Amino acid sequence: MKTYNIYIFDLDGTLLDTLQDLACSVNYALRQYRLPEHSNDNIRRFVGNGVRLLMERAVPQGALHPQFEDIFATFRQHYMKHALDTTRPYEGIPEMLHTLKSHGCQLAVVSNKMMAATQELIAHFFPEIDVAIGEHEENGIRKKPAPDTVYEALRQLGVTPIPSQVSAVYIGDSEVDIQTANNAGLPCISVLWGFRDRQFLEAHGATTFIEHPIELLCY
Repeated sequence: MKTYNIYIFDLDGTLLDTLQDLACSVNYALRQYRLPEHSNDNIRRFVGNGVRLLMERAVPQGALHPQFEDIFATFRQHYMKHALDTTRPYEGIPEMLHTLKSHGCQLAVVSNKMMAATQELIAHFFPEIDVAIGEHEENGIRKKPAPDTVYEALRQLGVTPIPSQVSAVYIGDSEVDIQTANNAGLPCISVLWGFRDRQFLEAHGATTFIEHPIELLCY
């Protein structure tokens, strides 16, 4: 099999199980404004396109709700204080990253999560990650599924972001990740322990799957 030198990971649902902390912060914000709360299964379906869209999906009327910006701000403030309450790496992730790093591979994370939260989580759980990029649009870098954050990660790794010249692979758990990899011109490996199941991923174009992090060492 092809061996890659650069591994670019999604974060939520791929490296970290963040669902409970996200759900707690969403529902906390909704409670403050006397709005109906959501089950974890609903939150699971809402995530993947950044926290603003997560809240647009969670709030009745979405961004058209007259208090949406206040609700969104309440969510962000709560999540920044509670992002580490229950969030943990999936089983086998730290060992997999350590092994890749020991083999001389470069590692990056690109996420639609807020930049501050992304970098805090990576620093806390995965110090071996070389580059961590979160929501970055204020600098003209569009969020996933645009390829911008992938190209920015490659730039920070010192690599020219031309797919034909890069021995890199993208690893994620959602349809957004499949689209991002395609838009960046990179192969995509879809994980089956995250927020989407195999049937859903196949329906959105996934072709390569792993069921446990150790399997990534074969690529």
